Amino acid sequence: MFRVSPNIGFNLLPTGLALSGPRWGYLFDSMPREPTTKRAVSFIDGQNLFRHAKDAFGHYHPNYDPWRLAEAVCAREGWLNEQVRFYTGVPVVQHDRRWHAYWNRRLVAMRRSGVHVTSRPLRYRRETVPLPDGSDREVFVPREKGIDLRLGLDVVRMARNGDLDVAVIFSQDQDLAEVASEIRDIVRSTNRWLKIASAYPNSPTATSHRGIDRTDWIVLDRSLYDSCLDLRDYRQANW
Repeated sequence: MFRVSPNIGFNLLPTGLALSGPRWGYLFDSMPREPTTKRAVSFIDGQNLFRHAKDAFGHYHPNYDPWRLAEAVCAREGWLNEQVRFYTGVPVVQHDRRWHAYWNRRLVAMRRSGVHVTSRPLRYRRETVPLPDGSDREVFVPREKGIDLRLGLDVVRMARNGDLDVAVIFSQDQDLAEVASEIRDIVRSTNRWLKIASAYPNSPTATSHRGIDRTDWIVLDRSLYDSCLDLRDYRQANW
């Protein structure tokens, strides 16, 4: 795992305290004091992380352990892993019984391990797709609704309430760049030290090599990711 600093990103540390690399700094009338112990809360966009890990590393079901992954990133960065929050859409049983059961089992295990879970039923939209023989077929396409919004609101709420020093977002959803702007406003209005980072899997086969704009980028290589797998198979009823 190594850090990448995007040219267009900003760092919430004041000028002179920023880590090496091209970042923006912010000057304040009085400099926010950097905490000795940095409390980190990890916000995991479950489906986004799975899709990009599939492209980057070839994992064909979401077999990562959220707590171990957050713990590994925080340990590398020298942060205290204060809390892990997981967000996902769940298939409706009428449309996908197998994966509905998978996610129910998986989320129960996460809650037992201390992960804060937010889930929403997937919404389905009917679409017509062409078939190789020239005919058409109607299919139901699942969509997540409200997951990224809920994640972003929780980041902002916890930052405003002083519940974290570092927000680590495991996602590459660029809609969440607006959250980084809100965090910057909180720094300005409260004169507190805050950091927001985007952690994401990357490899030569990845479909995206960027973290969320205006955040620090933390690249997850295969060795780190594979060291944080949950080897239980929740596709089976006797997990």
